[in-house]
Amino acid sequence: MGYGTTRVLDRVLAACGLLVSAELRFAAADDVVHGGVLLALPALLTEGLLRHTKSLYSLPAGYYPLESIFLYLALLALARCRSLEQTRYESPGEWGRLLGLDRLPEVRTLRKKVELLCEEEGRAGQWQSRLAKEWMEGVGSAPNDPEAVGLFYVDGHVRVYHGKLGPLPRLYVAREKLLMRGTIDYWVNGLGGEPFFVVTRPINGGLIQALREVVIPRLLEDAPKVEQLEKDRLAMRFTLVFDREGYSPEFFAELSRQRIGVLTYRKYCGENWPKEAFSACTVRLPGGQVVEKQLAEREVQLKNRLWMREARELEADGSQSSILSNDWRMPLTRIAAWMPARWSQENFLKYMREHFGLDRLIEYGTQPLPETTEVNTPIRC
Repeated sequence: MGYGTTRVLDRVLAACGLLVSAELRFAAADDVVHGGVLLALPALLTEGLLRHTKSLYSLPAGYYPLESIFLYLALLALARCRSLEQTRYESPGEWGRLLGLDRLPEVRTLRKKVELLCEEEGRAGQWQSRLAKEWMEGVGSAPNDPEAVGLFYVDGHVRVYHGKLGPLPRLYVAREKLLMRGTIDYWVNGLGGEPFFVVTRPINGGLIQALREVVIPRLLEDAPKVEQLEKDRLAMRFTLVFDREGYSPEFFAELSRQRIGVLTYRKYCGENWPKEAFSACTVRLPGGQVVEKQLAEREVQLKNRLWMREARELEADGSQSSILSNDWRMPLTRIAAWMPARWSQENFLKYMREHFGLDRLIEYGTQPLPETTEVNTPIRC
């Protein structure tokens, strides 16, 4: 029986409800459009694309198997197809060859499959959490610096909303330098910009509130455990790196009590330190490059009487950047390398927005929000 005949029979059986799912069969072909995306298949499988799908997800009996839907969505992203509607302009037969089927699902079918996969609230979060926990435990997140396991960069990204279904508050969009309506996503990334997980806040209460209520509880649950935590009173569970939006001496004291490390830029630095306080230090950057920096550090007491380390770097133009940390074991050279590496997360967000449609709406719909929500500053709609 030929390949085409087998596929026709599979579709007939699926229409009659006698086929659970079609078997993936690959046939020899030349010059397949987007065939290069299959080179990424081993990496996708290694990162866990299909590792937990059958334990968490299921689909009713039909022609398209569960694995083909996950593979198709992943390969579409790699081919820079930013939405399901855009698949109308893709070649169905060519994509079918890549998936081991005769053709790809049409938009309506694909939307129904995705809707079935997302109908149970919290299931996507469980899948994300399982994968994030595995990624955090892997040293592969920092190939040039294995000690960076347990280092997490946290930053917010505003997804602008242009519709009229919900009166979302206005947020400051740095890339537009405007106040615009939208929601904010808080991303948690590794040293090289690799994403671990993301949480969405429809009402923005600020970075500190998001860290307290969502990010830190999630990391306490999923981050790798530190074995010497009980034996070493200076050991930290993990280290958070964020910008000045998270600056708060009271918050730093709260994190220190939980033995969570902090790396952030200091506000209200005061006068510059004398140049004689700086000395040349060899610093290995996350990318593997070795550079020489003028560094100095002191112990400083914040307004709430909390003692922290302040590290400063003397730039070539004479300016000084000030970094605060509550980790007394972290070498000064690591502070100087890891804090500026926060730009890897900025680059990740920029790349995702430009190439993968990060700001696109997933669906058209609304969910109710509480009538009153406490935020740091009044919202002017």
